[in-house]
Amino acid sequence: MIMLACDRVFFKLYISDRGYWIWNYFVFNLPFFTFIIISSAAFRMIKDRVLENQRTKEKETENLKTELSLLRSQVSPHFMFNVLNNMVALARKKSDLLEPSLIKLSAQLRYMLYETAERVPLEKETEYLQNYIDLQRQRFGNNVIIKTCLGTAKENYEIEPMLLIPFVENAFKHGPGAAGAEINIDLKVENNILNFVVRNTYSDTTTEVKDKTHGIGLANVQRRLALLYRNKHSLLITKQNGWFIASLQIVMN
Repeated sequence: MIMLACDRVFFKLYISDRGYWIWNYFVFNLPFFTFIIISSAAFRMIKDRVLENQRTKEKETENLKTELSLLRSQVSPHFMFNVLNNMVALARKKSDLLEPSLIKLSAQLRYMLYETAERVPLEKETEYLQNYIDLQRQRFGNNVIIKTCLGTAKENYEIEPMLLIPFVENAFKHGPGAAGAEINIDLKVENNILNFVVRNTYSDTTTEVKDKTHGIGLANVQRRLALLYRNKHSLLITKQNGWFIASLQIVMN
């Protein structure tokens, strides 16, 4: 009887009492609901951040596509007009060089307009560089010493299209003009590292003919490198002893 009476008192004071329910709510229920609210807010913040990052990446991708299209349209008009004038001269002389020159120019335009997908074989990019150099060699003749070593890799590497040409274009824009002008272009792949070095002599006193695309090419390629090869490239541009040197390394795998 005594035990039963004690049980009834305990139930009345601690189980049925209103104060007990309030205490039970704050001790057990409120932390749980608070955790749910905080977790929901954190999940929403993380979700919003992921969506924002996704939108940023999509925007960067679209910007890169736009910049690539712009780069395709930035073929120096001086280069094109000079090449065409040279071909007119070859036609007048009925030179055997006219046909291969036309083929090279056609290949240049086809590559720029139709064959530049998201990634292209390194061999294709190298071929594009070689055609460009050959046409420039024809343009300048013996007025510029042009030395090239465009090595071929055994592996089937791929690279972003038209990534290397701005360095070569820059060399031909600024290199010729002074006496003893020289341009050296070296490309090789060793241990999955692409090494590309373009060197040209320059003179601070030389007066240059600048077109509307002057200075855009290198800025464009630097931005593309930063976005596409963020931690997989090294670019060093220096001037020393009358030489302008652009040295680029890219991890290819």
